[in-house]
Amino acid sequence: MVRIVDFRATEPRRRFNLGRATVIPQSQRRLRLATLRVTLPQRATVKLLGTVGVRGVTGIAQVLFRIFRDGREIFNTQQGIESAGSEQNYTVTFQAIDFNVTGNHTYTLTAENRTVGTTATIVGPVSFSALSVRRKNR
Repeated sequence: MVRIVDFRATEPRRRFNLGRATVIPQSQRRLRLATLRVTLPQRATVKLLGTVGVRGVTGIAQVLFRIFRDGREIFNTQQGIESAGSEQNYTVTFQAIDFNVTGNHTYTLTAENRTVGTTATIVGPVSFSALSVRRKNR
């Protein structure tokens, strides 16, 4: 059995909207998509869930999504995003598990484009959540 220690969620963009498209910068620069702060008075496991709506504009962009805990990268995943003449709109969902964590922490979700000469944008939705659980003592 587990006990919920903390739950946080943010939804900076609730829906797909081309009018609010934001270009994903080329790597070494990052676009901050969402930030959460969790409080863990006891050691716990944190399940992080991100969903990001992306649109391919030119070429086939390789978008790198990263999750940081207090500025230190703890997770990343990459998604190819095609543009005109093929699929253009994607909803990318991923999860990360941060084990054995205690204290107050800030989790940040970012995106960056790793492919030079391509363009991809964030078009929504964007959501990011953290569910912290701990095994119940019997």
